[in-house]
Amino acid sequence: MPSKVETNQFLNLTRRSMLGMMGSSAVALGLGMPGRVFADDHEIIKSHGYSFFGDLKYPADYAHFDYVNPDAPKGGEISISTRGGFDGLNRFASKGRPAQFSDLTGESMFASGAFGTPIPSDSLTDAYGLLAHTVEYPKNKTWCIFHMRPEARFADGTPVTAHDALFTHNLFLEQGIRSYARSVKQRISGAEVLDDHTIRFSFVDGISRRSLISQVGGTPVFSKAWYEKTGERLDEPSLLMPMGSSPYIVEDFEINRYIIYKRNPDYWGNHLPVNKGRNNFDRIRIEYFADDAAEFEGFKSGAYTFRAEGSTKRWATGYDFPAVENGHVKRETLKSGTPPSPTGFIFNFQRERFQDIRVREAMALAFNFEWTSESLQYGLTSQRHSFSQDTEIEAKGVPEGAEKAFLESLGDVVPAEFYTLEAVRAHESNPKTVTDRRNKRKSLKLMQDAGWTVGADGLLRNSDGEAFEIQFMLSSATSDTAEAIITTYVENLKAFGFTAKSEKVDSAQMQQRFLDKDFDLIFTRNQSFQTSGTGLRQFYGSETAVVSSWNPQSLQSDLVDAIVDASLATTSREEEVASLMALDRALRYLRIQVPVGYVAEDWVASYDMYEHPEDLPPLAVGYLDFWWYNKDKHEALKAAGALR
Repeated sequence: MPSKVETNQFLNLTRRSMLGMMGSSAVALGLGMPGRVFADDHEIIKSHGYSFFGDLKYPADYAHFDYVNPDAPKGGEISISTRGGFDGLNRFASKGRPAQFSDLTGESMFASGAFGTPIPSDSLTDAYGLLAHTVEYPKNKTWCIFHMRPEARFADGTPVTAHDALFTHNLFLEQGIRSYARSVKQRISGAEVLDDHTIRFSFVDGISRRSLISQVGGTPVFSKAWYEKTGERLDEPSLLMPMGSSPYIVEDFEINRYIIYKRNPDYWGNHLPVNKGRNNFDRIRIEYFADDAAEFEGFKSGAYTFRAEGSTKRWATGYDFPAVENGHVKRETLKSGTPPSPTGFIFNFQRERFQDIRVREAMALAFNFEWTSESLQYGLTSQRHSFSQDTEIEAKGVPEGAEKAFLESLGDVVPAEFYTLEAVRAHESNPKTVTDRRNKRKSLKLMQDAGWTVGADGLLRNSDGEAFEIQFMLSSATSDTAEAIITTYVENLKAFGFTAKSEKVDSAQMQQRFLDKDFDLIFTRNQSFQTSGTGLRQFYGSETAVVSSWNPQSLQSDLVDAIVDASLATTSREEEVASLMALDRALRYLRIQVPVGYVAEDWVASYDMYEHPEDLPPLAVGYLDFWWYNKDKHEALKAAGALR
């Protein structure tokens, strides 16, 4: 069941991978520049980091992030699990199944967590230099220059230079994902190497400056010499990872069984304050399992040692094995300040029958959250209403104040009813019966208004006698609890008159069909948001909706487009929050998914040899980033026979 720690096995959409894909493509336009005259009437800013609002938390002389233990010991191994399989190590290929975390190889101008943890984990808007020690830009943000660290080295010991950055920049345009390359051409007007360790990017006039510097600063940099030597391509599957400068490198792997990343003993950046107290494990091992049951049995036997639990059923009933009872395995409930993933049943808007909002609302009424939570999830979940649940972004009531003023500035694209309707909330259902009769009546009325009526056979049909058919696609790697939720929903849709069925496919087929938008309905997630940025266009915008995997619905809405565009033009945090509240309100108004429940905390279980700071940062649990290994505890577990 989706909680803050559960992800669809075929997506693994972390902040790191988003920066890797979005940021990479967002700077992949090497158009060249006519000379090096940088005249500008605006104040020139030089800084160790970047925040759009200019309010960096950490000063230039910071020693380390507040939430880390700068004296954390290095060593040991942490092993985690995933389901499904992999057939390559090139995260950026358009085909195949890359190994988990296989995008960690490339570092960028600004720091980002090698294993998906946001850096820093205590600020939504800050970015701090990694490959670059300084970023330089005019106050109007029409261009930026990165001054790179001369000591930076790729994993093979060769220097990381501005020439490599420009090469990677062009590589993503030529061989990267087409939807991002297309958007880049509209935003980045050029790039130029100024010297071996200095590169400049310039931005198109008349567009939002919101996230351009952040995006180019989030681009992974790969070795030009390595690509030329190996003949590798970014868009083709490979058993080689692109040559980067990450603190971790691949030590060993076996296709569909495991992959091991080891801390590079010669990593160039250990001395930097951005890395203090981080990258503490010598090895990070990912074990692959065919299904949910085998995966949990592997944890019980010690085949892997750390588990982020996403199953409410298992958290409530599964942790009664000997290693828990004798204290070898500990469970923790940890708080997180991030909104839960907007997980739910996703419509494919490329299917004409789902384009009617009345149909989507009618189908949503067939999901009984209250019964599902009590009967399948032990009452441990809460109903999610918002795409940024439990944050200041969550829209409530009718639009007021700054949000109302923002909407009014958009003109006629905002429906008049938008100002009088309260923000859409998930419907309520009878927890004592899976089929709520009241909601069924509402659903049938909506379907009748949309041109579908129930015939003598109990099936919804249109005026041509065609049944309303729905095929729900799910992965063979889906957990037992999630599968029970899906199949219950499918059965309830049938009870409401829909001709619904589920189809289980293997993880490779699931991923490919997801990318091809070859489905009616799936159980997956959209992206939550707490800040604005051009990434919102990829998540919810019309421009690349049909081809963007970040927009699983293929949502195309003039209202949403207008809100996103205006959000990018906001100049204060107050205005930004108001615009994002409007976006949350619009997505809920359009009923782009059927929301399911969420768990407000993070559940983790581990063999008792890992430690973490007492006060975790609000944006990440960070177990692969800033936790550490206790050697004495490990030896005690081995002596007790708890670990091999």
